[in-house]
Amino acid sequence: MKKAYRASLLRFDDAGLPVFDEDGLLVVAPDSAGRQRVLDAGSHAAVSPRHPDADLTHLPGRILAPGFVDMHIHFPQTDIIGSPSPGLLPWLENYTFPAEARFADPAHSNEVADVFFGELLRNGVTTALAFATSHVASVDAFFEGAERRGLRMISGKVLQDRHSPDGVRDETEQSLIDSEALIRKWHNTGRLGYAITPRFAPASTDAQMRGAGELAAKYADTWIQSHVAENRDEVAWVRELYPEARSYLDVYAGFGLMRERAVYAHCIYLDDTDRALLRDTKTAAAVSPTSNLFLGSGFFDFGAADRVGYPYGLASDVGGGTSFSPFHTMMAAYYVGREGQTKAGLSIAPSELWWRHTGGAARALGLGGVVGNLQPGCEADFLVLNPQATPLLARKAARANSLEELLFAMIVLGDDRLVERTVISQAL
Repeated sequence: MKKAYRASLLRFDDAGLPVFDEDGLLVVAPDSAGRQRVLDAGSHAAVSPRHPDADLTHLPGRILAPGFVDMHIHFPQTDIIGSPSPGLLPWLENYTFPAEARFADPAHSNEVADVFFGELLRNGVTTALAFATSHVASVDAFFEGAERRGLRMISGKVLQDRHSPDGVRDETEQSLIDSEALIRKWHNTGRLGYAITPRFAPASTDAQMRGAGELAAKYADTWIQSHVAENRDEVAWVRELYPEARSYLDVYAGFGLMRERAVYAHCIYLDDTDRALLRDTKTAAAVSPTSNLFLGSGFFDFGAADRVGYPYGLASDVGGGTSFSPFHTMMAAYYVGREGQTKAGLSIAPSELWWRHTGGAARALGLGGVVGNLQPGCEADFLVLNPQATPLLARKAARANSLEELLFAMIVLGDDRLVERTVISQAL
């Protein structure tokens, strides 16, 4: 059945520039698989006459916007968000690994997955590239929860066969066997995708990294995800472990782990040769500003990323990140854009921040035109935003003199209360 939603409408063109209709109409209809897709979008005056048969929902005062795309998040770290630590490596030792060891238990995995997906949806995140743990049970719990909700989600079993404590350290050969079995079980099942997931270079032996690269070559439409160049101590550790590598990023290249649909979180301590490698291999960076600020890791260089021209998008990195809210993530990215840049004082436009957490993030994931936008053909994951959700936001939004001012007001003052409804394409 064809459905139409009348409200203000935000979407993006092919260049990532915002398109906004004050009085807009979004028309959706099911495809052959029963998945709702955007059939038409634009001003009400232009679109309405083309669809007189659509079932209309009128949402005055609301804004329809694409569902947010989170490029890097750890679902098993839901319970350790907000845990204090002097830095990344102590945080892993004191909080992350003890918490993740519990995910050998399927019941615990399922319980946390329910909380995790509830938080994503409450905050308007409809697609995410997520870490599980080294336990098969955690991957099954993640995908089962996503499948029940009809979500487009990507995850994979963490690979870590060295420099990891008992309870999370896996065994090299079995870890690769398990990963391949999980690929065959879950990849391209409905809206789900599998990500080959070495935790980070120090946590995997050469044999495990080679095996990950072989899986990536064999299953070329899977994703790859890991971490790189987040923290100075981590970078120094990798230099000791791989003295022959030109850089930390070069370690992954040497194992065949850089290609389209490969995503590396953080990418702070890179040089232009690294950035060119990202660009040339179509490998993406997941920028995690709340995590980087919280752990004191450093500042992502937006200016250099744009100058060299490699793909990137925004990410929460929960639980090192401090919020599931994309509004908090975009606000933190705005702060980071003013610090530590090759181009001092870079001010990122509000519409670009929004693009980097929706259509731009989708494009960096290899899902451009699929999610993260509300142009015809996209899957109909969208948000109903209420800019009157709080008294201060309502006052500020009413005084906005431009789209950029309105978007920035929502970024600065918004939280989960701004998301009145999250609509998933399979659940309309």
